[in-house]
Amino acid sequence: MKVFVTGALGFIGRALLDRYRAAGAEVAGVDRSADPALGVVAGDTVEPGSWSGLMSGADVVFHTAAVVSNTAAADACWRVNVLGTRRVVAAAAAQGVGRLVHLSSVAAFGFDLPAAATEADPVRPNGNHYVDTKIASEQVVLQAHAAGEIECSIVRPADVYGPASRPWTVLPVELLRSGRFLLPARGRGVFSPVYIDNLIDGLVAAAEAEAARGQVVTIGDGVGLPAREFFGHYARMLGGARLWTLPTPLAMRLAAAAGAVLRGLGTETEIGVETMRMLARNGGYSIAKARELLDYEPRVDLEEGMRRTERWLAREGLLGSERQRQEEDDE
Repeated sequence: MKVFVTGALGFIGRALLDRYRAAGAEVAGVDRSADPALGVVAGDTVEPGSWSGLMSGADVVFHTAAVVSNTAAADACWRVNVLGTRRVVAAAAAQGVGRLVHLSSVAAFGFDLPAAATEADPVRPNGNHYVDTKIASEQVVLQAHAAGEIECSIVRPADVYGPASRPWTVLPVELLRSGRFLLPARGRGVFSPVYIDNLIDGLVAAAEAEAARGQVVTIGDGVGLPAREFFGHYARMLGGARLWTLPTPLAMRLAAAAGAVLRGLGTETEIGVETMRMLARNGGYSIAKARELLDYEPRVDLEEGMRRTERWLAREGLLGSERQRQEEDDE
């Protein structure tokens, strides 16, 4: 089997390469920088380049390259998430790729949700640049599939956490260590985790299942829990770090002010109003369709996922030097 991944050195892209390489597949990819040892070349998915030729003969292309941010500018999000998706679709079609699997996001549902949103529920643009461009990227992919340009499937991952996850593992731990982690809705917003290995299981299934052709499928762990409970695992790992929880209007005002100060100092940050809106979600996501079409079942539950994540955080020194030494002694 031959597999090509865009955003191949990112969190999800690298996990896909590792899974397929371990299974004996021929793998290659493109990212902003190259890693010849992994078969990854440097390129910009928005611009024509030699990277597209590496797709030739691929059974499947996974398109993971994206701007994943609640604070990025509208033009940057559109350029990569929408125009870049269109360019990847066209390149894959020209190279005779068997199937393209596009990574969207449950963010496409918006932030005002039913208790368990299904793929039959309409997407909802809400002014968040990430949300709106993910919705637009899905339209690009479904249009290409409907036109017979290339066979496509779309996967909407839930909130992906685990070793090396920047948005839902590394950044929260860093903010908790500095005493700046804040949750709106008094921490009662619904968080819907998916452990990285479970997501990769779902992506592989989406690439192989005939029933997934032309379909949009949500991949998650099948649970929704209060955000304070999810992030409380990281607080425990840090020895009881403080989880600040406030009513949403106050949390939004504080986040807006703090984010403006940090960006004024030249610091990249996800602290801001849009992140508070996301963390105040009032519903979760059904994985019934993934179970039916893909025979998907999450194998790693939250407790085991957090154990694996804690070991990685300790090894990386993100829980403090003492925890790192303890992890090394245990090994």
